[in-house]
Parts: sequence; structure tokens; C-alpha cells
Amino acid sequence: MTLTDGTYRLGPSTGRLLIRTGRAGLGRRAGHDLTIEATRWSGEAVVAVGDPDRSSVSVTVETGSLEVREGTGGLKALTDADRAEIKRTLADKALLHTVEHPTITFRSTRITGTPQSFEITGELTIKGRTHPVTVHGKANGDRLLRGWATVTQSAWGIKPYTAFLGALRLADEVRVEFEVARLEPADGPGSPPHAGQA
Repeated sequence: MTLTDGTYRLGPSTGRLLIRTGRAGLGRRAGHDLTIEATRWSGEAVVAVGDPDRSSVSVTVETGSLEVREGTGGLKALTDADRAEIKRTLADKALLHTVEHPTITFRSTRITGTPQSFEITGELTIKGRTHPVTVHGKANGDRLLRGWATVTQSAWGIKPYTAFLGALRLADEVRVEFEVARLEPADGPGSPPHAGQA
């Protein structure tokens, strides 16, 4: 499938949005590197292949939809109870404070490159704070598009999780990854008309 000009819907039906965490500190062997998936998110991509300046991307993620998919490393395997505890911790005031901040948003400000290799610069809003982020992306054969960005949690007022009196802590930087498996036109069946569309 090739990328063509148009406006496309993004979400769990078209791809995946993952957060990968790492460990730091003396007790890092006891913890896990986590893969967390956003299960409820939506977005829109306006694609102008020959004129990236006219392209744009916007994404909204429900903070309460983050689910632990995998935990690697550590002294013992991640249990269902561990997953539930991590989900509770993510919702906590020190981390995402999901009650007060139910969404995370990203809005592109500039797109450069080609579908084979591109950069999306944009504004990421977490917990009411907005900072610039650069997303690196590339074409990925049959899976269409994939990419990643590095997010430093403390810049958005997120205190990286710690345990064992600070001996085990999540690294401040997390990697956000996306994969778009298929394109779904925004004006396809079941989609509401967008303002400004003819």
C-alpha cells in the first residue's frame, strides 16, 4: 500500500501506540522494562505527499486507557496483580493524574521529509503542560508507517516511578512508538463530515 494525498483517521483500528519504559538505579535488576499500549486514542492525518508543509497530524490519547502489555527483565515475571498495580500507579497524581487530565494531545507544527523518511515536529500536551517533541518516522513495507519519539517525563511534571527507597526507578526518558498498519479515509463510511470539507 502506498501513501497518497488525503485526510485519514487514526486510532486502534488502524495502528498501535506504545510507550516503552526503561529502568535506572542500583535496584534496576529487580524491576521490569514495560511496554504500555494506549487502547483508546484517535487522530487525523492530512497527507500531501509532494508538499509536506501542507501535511499535518493530530492525536488524542485517553490517559485512562493505558494497559501494560509486557514486562521484560526483572527477577520474576510480571503478574496480573502487578499489571493492575502499575495501571493504578499510572493514574496517580504524581504520574498522569488521569482524573484531572483525561487526555494527552499531540498537534504537529511542521512535517519534513518523504513518506520513506520523515520528521514531525509538534506540541505535546500532558498534564496541562505543552512542550515541543520531534517524531521520527519511516515507511515500513506492508505495515505502512512506523516511528518513535523520546519524551522526558519530568518536563511535563511527571515524577518517574520509584521503589525500594529510590534504588529502583523508571528512567526519566520514555520512548513512544507508533505503527500505522492501514489507512482509513476520514470521509469513509460512518465518519462525520468535517468543517470545511466540500
